[in-house]
Amino acid sequence: MSRDSRYDVLFEPVQIGPVTAPNRFFQAPHCTGISDSAPRAITRMREIKAEGGWGVVCTEIAEVSHDTEFWPFPSLHLWRDEHVAQIATIPDAIHRHGALAGVELGHVGLAAGNRGIRIPPLGPSSALTLESVEPFQCKAMDKTDIKNFRKQHRDAARRARDAGFDIVYVYASHGLSLLSQFMQSRYNQRSDEYGGSFENRIRLLREVLEDTKDEIGADCAVALRFAVNEITGEDGTGHDVVEALAELPDLWDVNISDWTEDSATSRFAKEGYQEAAVRFVKALTTKPVVSVGRFTSPDTMVQQIRNRVCDLIGAARPSIADPYLPKKIEEGRIDAIRECIGCNICVSGELSYSPVRCTQNPTFLEEFRRGWHPENVRPKGSDDAVLIVGGGPAGLEAALIAAKRGYDVTLAEARTTLGGRVTREASLPGLSEWTRVRDWRLHQLRQMANVSLYTSSELSADEILSFQRPRVAIATGALWRKDGIGRFNETAVPGWDANHVVTPDDVFDGVEVQSPVLIYDEDGTYLGNLLAEQFASDGLDVILATPASEIAPYLALTMEQHKVVPALLDRSVRLERLKQMASIDRACARMNCVHGGEPMRIDAQTIVMLTSRMPQDQLFQDLSSRRSDWSDFHVTSVNRLGDCEAPNIIAAAVHAGHRYATGLDVNEPQIPESLPERS
Repeated sequence: MSRDSRYDVLFEPVQIGPVTAPNRFFQAPHCTGISDSAPRAITRMREIKAEGGWGVVCTEIAEVSHDTEFWPFPSLHLWRDEHVAQIATIPDAIHRHGALAGVELGHVGLAAGNRGIRIPPLGPSSALTLESVEPFQCKAMDKTDIKNFRKQHRDAARRARDAGFDIVYVYASHGLSLLSQFMQSRYNQRSDEYGGSFENRIRLLREVLEDTKDEIGADCAVALRFAVNEITGEDGTGHDVVEALAELPDLWDVNISDWTEDSATSRFAKEGYQEAAVRFVKALTTKPVVSVGRFTSPDTMVQQIRNRVCDLIGAARPSIADPYLPKKIEEGRIDAIRECIGCNICVSGELSYSPVRCTQNPTFLEEFRRGWHPENVRPKGSDDAVLIVGGGPAGLEAALIAAKRGYDVTLAEARTTLGGRVTREASLPGLSEWTRVRDWRLHQLRQMANVSLYTSSELSADEILSFQRPRVAIATGALWRKDGIGRFNETAVPGWDANHVVTPDDVFDGVEVQSPVLIYDEDGTYLGNLLAEQFASDGLDVILATPASEIAPYLALTMEQHKVVPALLDRSVRLERLKQMASIDRACARMNCVHGGEPMRIDAQTIVMLTSRMPQDQLFQDLSSRRSDWSDFHVTSVNRLGDCEAPNIIAAAVHAGHRYATGLDVNEPQIPESLPERS
């Protein structure tokens, strides 16, 4: 297939200072959760982006100094000459595929913890640090500190050039940058030439840009990453900053602040959501502009260029979900793009101090450790046929990868529709884009001659054996418990078996929900609050109770928790925190405060119990009990996949399906290390 001419503009080269990007696809800087603790892993991951057609591939933040310790969030380092060799493998790998390599230099100022080095973080003025709830305050930088910082940044820029990078960033965005903190009066109460007036507050940014240009500008492009809404009101505006510095950087990388807004989930923001905020920049500078907005549609990308919003299409999350997105557009394979669903499971990795992961792309950060590739798989190692029972995310991924490897695959699903929990949960408000997990895999599977898909096909152990498929995978998922056993309640809640007690599965199956409805949420993710939104939108009186101190605590890791409570309050949902289910009567529940005190009675005609899930693995147990019969039916292996083995997030189910299919003919266990790479 050939490229649609409508998309030709996306493949035009773009001059960026002294270097030229081969096309307009720009993988913006994004974190990994591992950084240079696993240099071979991050190098291989970035290389595959370049291999997939991204014209520019950037790293995450690289610390310019020992006194900006972002740990336990992993970062790259460029504050000693010894760091050059370690980081140089990244641009070398990117260059092998004709792309430019960018590095984001940064000093996080007030956001540094400095727990390891145990010296005070630095800031424009003395203030509480942003990194945690601990009572740290930063040191107000004196003139010597400012002079040292400028030299540190200049030296790091030189090291970046020596390492082979083509684009070197000056970072002033997301509230995480010392330079952006100097621009904001809430952090900068200085009375010298670096504080007070607008010109004084942007002075350090201007000086660092000039220093960087002076040090490496003949060899490397200098990019400024800037959040256009980071300063407002009396501080000035993003418009003022761009106007004042318009021609100084070689590239403007513009976004909105803070990170929670820059990487908004699809529940709260759709593709291209930053356009209104950043479109003014192009009118103020002749330099190229890159912006982001979770772009997955080539038509939207072209519109951004034609409408002069930007010159380069920036992407972080879409480049994780599909590292081959540009190549697929170039080859006319639009329907093969694995689109980001905007769930921010990637972000949850970084914020839980763990390697970044992706719901759509289970190979992310497994490229080096397991040798996985987002597009290419090893050919099959035998002629065994595969039977997969269950068509949820684990079953669909297992079927797809096994079929791509060349195995004959039969998938049987008991329900009338495929997709499992993805299909059910994506029916809730704001989650429609999650259907991409199901739809992308189904589209690929339906084009394969070696795949048979069956719905409304509930199988028994006898029926499974009668298929005489050597490889059997059970991916029958999990169901929510009704008895209330979960994170807080270790035993069943008295009265749990009453008729008005239901589970989310009952709700998805169409059970009648009567008002008032109480949702008891020990799960703490998106499901409880989205059910509350749905019920409230249907006109029901809703109470959401949780023993946690916060509503939906898990969503802090996906950076959307702060939006959930306002959304619930807008719908008049009553919220009860620190309340543990004690017992259930005919029309009410009794709740205990987790800290003690008098119990609370909550009247409810329907109680939705949202605590933990039970793996639906009876088929696996039945087959395991008949292991002595397997050889009679030519069965060599029976495995559980995904929630059927251990309930988890959707990304874990997809990963489990991928891991099963890639290991079908591997005798030894696949790399059990806890980190992508061990030193």
